[in-house]
Amino acid sequence: MAREEPYNSERARKLRHEESPPEGVLWSHLRGRRLGGLKFRRQHPIGPIVVDFCCAEAMLVVELDSSYHRGRKDEDAERDSLLRERGYEVLRVTASELAKDQNAVLSWILRVAKTRKKER
Repeated sequence: MAREEPYNSERARKLRHEESPPEGVLWSHLRGRRLGGLKFRRQHPIGPIVVDFCCAEAMLVVELDSSYHRGRKDEDAERDSLLRERGYEVLRVTASELAKDQNAVLSWILRVAKTRKKER
């Protein structure tokens, strides 16, 4: 396990430099506490998994799914299960949902994050 942590940190760092256009769009709304004053991290390692976006104070993970995720439902479900076991809620947003209605996606993320933060 000691090997996984540095590996995931390096992998997360690499992924931050290789963001997709939809990730850049979503990050522009989440970074710097722009969404409801909540702190989000991008390409954040949680145990053996690197998640797209994480709000630790709300124990919330936001995964932005692109066409790459087609045919990966089993793998994604396993990742989500591992994250839920660690206490995280996982929201999956498709790139097409984000492109169609950014405001709805951001409102959903904010609503879930605020609810989870109150529960803690």
